[in-house]
Amino acid sequence: MASLTIRKLDDELKAYLRLRSARNGRSVEEEVRVILRDLADGRVEPAEGIPAVSTAPAPRPASSAGEPRITLIIGGGIAAYKALDLIRRLKERHIEVRCVLTKAAQQFVTPLAASALSHERVYTDLFDAESEFDAGHIRLARECDLIVVAPATADLMAKMAQGHADDLASAILLAANRPILLAPAMNPLMWNNPATRRNVLQLRRDDVHTVGPNAGEMAEAGEAGVGRMAEPTEIAAAADRMLRPPKAQPLSGKRVLVTAGPTHEAIDPVRYIANRSSGKQGFAIAAAAHAAGADVVLVAGPVELDDPSGIAVMRVESARDMLHRVEAALPVDVAIFAAAVADWRVASEGSQKLKKTTAGMPPLQLVENPDILATISKLKEKRPPLVIGFAAETEHLIENAKAKFARKGCDWIVANDVSPATGVMGGDRNTVHLLAREGKEVTVDSWPVMTKEEVAAALVSRIARSVGTAS
Repeated sequence: MASLTIRKLDDELKAYLRLRSARNGRSVEEEVRVILRDLADGRVEPAEGIPAVSTAPAPRPASSAGEPRITLIIGGGIAAYKALDLIRRLKERHIEVRCVLTKAAQQFVTPLAASALSHERVYTDLFDAESEFDAGHIRLARECDLIVVAPATADLMAKMAQGHADDLASAILLAANRPILLAPAMNPLMWNNPATRRNVLQLRRDDVHTVGPNAGEMAEAGEAGVGRMAEPTEIAAAADRMLRPPKAQPLSGKRVLVTAGPTHEAIDPVRYIANRSSGKQGFAIAAAAHAAGADVVLVAGPVELDDPSGIAVMRVESARDMLHRVEAALPVDVAIFAAAVADWRVASEGSQKLKKTTAGMPPLQLVENPDILATISKLKEKRPPLVIGFAAETEHLIENAKAKFARKGCDWIVANDVSPATGVMGGDRNTVHLLAREGKEVTVDSWPVMTKEEVAAALVSRIARSVGTAS
């Protein structure tokens, strides 16, 4: 049953249904469905008087998928066409959308288009007999987590500032007890008009949020300035931030160093010694530490990954380059050495490409590269309070990791099996074991198979607990 319409109810019964639905946090239509279902199942409720109802707003019923819900009011203006893209952008972020179109908005977009994109019924009329049977404008104002107005025209904002409620959109906005986000859109002269400026100031005093307007070309020929509606991606991002506020940042005020990727050790101008590390795990750790509030420095070998936003990235080629960059980044609170550093390099790099000869392959004399993890772990000064190494092994994983742990002098070792069958090198998933010292004992905490982002989040969570305990 897509909808339920009941007519010719006496006032007493209407009042009872409205009060009962408010008590249970449901719409009247949903409450009637519950009553009918109970009757059909033989669960007849005992007679009761009209219950007393708290004046506190009823909670918004959870969506079927537990996702946040937005009531999107589309105002009348040429920018209304962008609201269709906004619906799609919000759905991409797993946000449910119910649309309300003003009379003027319907001159630019149709209810059918908005309904097709939102997968919800679209509302247009304050005096719709079907939806207003149970004060539909109140439900649209309350059964959501956020109200977004895009485009927010000068007329709509004026109505809001003055408390008008002569159509469905303005009635919802006046009845709202949820946060409101406006995306203004109008001609630059209208935006800069003193009346509009007064209205915007009043709305901000009323704790109404805004995104935009932006500067640019207007729909009218030869018109430009501030007044363009913010792009749908900007509005969706602003809405998402209001719906999902940033989480606590347990590493705020901490400085974290991360190394990632392989190193390339030149043989000649063309060839080099390397490994198959993609850098994905190190980059994921850097991003997770940044999300936890840390000031992150990422020293990365040659990888085909974009620099994470908000993170200082230092690109290097060789192990010696990496060590120099690491030392320059000290002091830090936490150092995480996830890079797969080459153990050897050629003793003498050729200045020209080495050629084949009749004598066979030219001899390559290898020398050991500096051990970055051991060097930093054994510093007398500027040693980070928490040093974490990685042990990438193809056999005898825990035994080899424990031996490396004993040699390096670090505080933790993250061991993972990188044999070809695991697909870890270059892949998106990882299985790790965290080795740490408890007194004289080495504990091994084995984690399940996870994505590299999940491994990073779990590791950063452990780091935050450790750093918090230490401080």
